[in-house]
Amino acid sequence: MNTLKTLAAATLATGLLAASAHADTPGKDWMPIDQVLTKLAEAGYGTVRSIEADDGVWKAKAVRDGRSVKVQLDPQTGAIVEKTKKQSDD
Repeated sequence: MNTLKTLAAATLATGLLAASAHADTPGKDWMPIDQVLTKLAEAGYGTVRSIEADDGVWKAKAVRDGRSVKVQLDPQTGAIVEKTKKQSDD
């Protein structure tokens, strides 16, 4: 039974490390996430499906005008620095 618990704990720890390797921790000078969400809403992004700090920017997956988009925002100002529309499956 101890072996099973040890294996489960090791598997969980490995999964957490892998997940944390994909996203960054927002810096002290970064705009808080609630303000970033407000900026997105003001820019017309009605639904934000996900948002995370990654590669030195805020990255969001959102919907605007009925289309899925990926948006990158400046971490200090919340200004949109890049956006890409998701290709439709039509």
